[in-house]
Amino acid sequence: MLNIVVVFPKKEIVLKMKNVLIKNGYDVSAVCVTGAQAIQAVERLEAGVVVCGIRFADMIYYELKDCLPDTFEMVVIASNAQWQQYGDDDVIYLPLPLKAYDLVDTVSDLLTDIHRKLKQEKEKPDKRSADEQGVINQAKSLLIEKNGMTEEEAHRYLQKRSMDNGTNMVETSYMVLQVFDLK
Repeated sequence: MLNIVVVFPKKEIVLKMKNVLIKNGYDVSAVCVTGAQAIQAVERLEAGVVVCGIRFADMIYYELKDCLPDTFEMVVIASNAQWQQYGDDDVIYLPLPLKAYDLVDTVSDLLTDIHRKLKQEKEKPDKRSADEQGVINQAKSLLIEKNGMTEEEAHRYLQKRSMDNGTNMVETSYMVLQVFDLK
């Protein structure tokens, strides 16, 4: 689940930002007035966006940014003078006075990007262990030796059998080894 954490040094500003987001259909997971509170809140969450000011009582936004996991993005809201003094290009900056639709559009875009990245990460195939790769290589070698296949043909054979049987390549390789009575 994607989350929004709002962090500003003044409680009334935190509540205003929270209300803008809630009125536009977003759930705000945490509201904080210090960087330490934000870090604690983010540790409990999987992914999302931190909407914050540039300075808190205990730190500056870039110190908070350094503590965020890669699954979180940051939007900094500050005056131009503050941004010129402290800002860098590593985060998204929205200038004051802030228009509500700028905040909502920015948060929406970031949440969409994070969702897409998380989905891509889940869809990536798992890395094989050295043992699993060894089993596949052993099955390929056996197919090359016994059936006169090239390495590419043996690989395609294992892939096709995997898809036909609804198993992964490691399981199919074990089956090939069993057929030749080596495992």
